[in-house]
Amino acid sequence: MKWTATLPADFVTAPDGSEMRLLLETARGGLSHCTLPPGKVSLAVRHQTIEEIWYFLGGAGELWRKLDDREEVVPVAPGVSISLPTGVHFQFRNTGRDPLIFAIATMPPWPGMDEAVRVAGHWPVP
Repeated sequence: MKWTATLPADFVTAPDGSEMRLLLETARGGLSHCTLPPGKVSLAVRHQTIEEIWYFLGGAGELWRKLDDREEVVPVAPGVSISLPTGVHFQFRNTGRDPLIFAIATMPPWPGMDEAVRVAGHWPVP
């Protein structure tokens, strides 16, 4: 198990279309760095088994979440933190001129690309 990590230059494309860089992972959770370029809209997904907490570090955007009869769109910018409970539908978009950048804590660790299931989105994806 790694105890220390630096931000890797290479990224993988997440199921929602964002750029993901895995930082560290333990038996109980993981930490990643995510980027969504200016003008981009993610695909809408829901997670089957994990939950996440996001902390925004740079840029400006909006996040849509829907779970049962609760639905909201919230502005996101540096200093904002949001939670994504298991099963919540979510989509996000970059509304600024700079990359939208945030850290993601995943609990338990990310199990693989089949974790995220596509759902109907709030915004069209160009």
